[in-house]
Amino acid sequence: MRLKTFAMTALIGALSLPFGALADVTLSTSNHPDPVIDAEVSSFIDSHVTQILEHERASVQALETDAIARILANFKPQAKPTPPLKVEYTKSFLAELPQATGGEALECLTEALYFEARGESVKGQFAVAEVIMNRVSSAKFPNSVCGVIQQGTGKKYQCQFTYTCDGRAEVIHEKSAWNRLSKIARLMLDGAPRRLTEGATHYHTTAVNPRWARIFPRTASIGVHRFYRMPRA
Repeated sequence: MRLKTFAMTALIGALSLPFGALADVTLSTSNHPDPVIDAEVSSFIDSHVTQILEHERASVQALETDAIARILANFKPQAKPTPPLKVEYTKSFLAELPQATGGEALECLTEALYFEARGESVKGQFAVAEVIMNRVSSAKFPNSVCGVIQQGTGKKYQCQFTYTCDGRAEVIHEKSAWNRLSKIARLMLDGAPRRLTEGATHYHTTAVNPRWARIFPRTASIGVHRFYRMPRA
């Protein structure tokens, strides 16, 4: 009976300590090499441990839902970067692609490629598209595809792309060429790599020799087109 009374007294004292301090408490209740705690003491221990666990569970459940959401938000996985588009400068590659669809930007870019480069190789057509997209990315030009293509339109031979101000109507006679060029336009609008012209913002055909071409650094020659980058200050 003394063993039980002493054990219960010691346990009550220990449980009155902070919960984390229990690991530092060592109880010695008897000199007997095999001390035994009877059923009443065991039941007492189980009861108090259960109370402590229930208290901890209630504390966790009391956390506000939005606080938990904020904590979990820090562990959301990062979105994987989109891999670059794979492009081949061949008609067979384009033939495997689905028909291009899109809005005004696709229409404008396809039209420019049709009237400016449909007689070029696929590589040359991509290069002309690069120039247009490089202009869209430059602060020196309008910031939209249609804005770039239509810049200066309305003043004969003062536009940026001759077909928009030569006084002739834009009529599409080669539907297959239009469909193929629309796929190039779609790829470029979707972020295809611009690796052919080294950042060129200007081009001309070999049929003309504009004065600015004597000053602008040439970056590439593809088919009948010559590509240039504006001089850096």
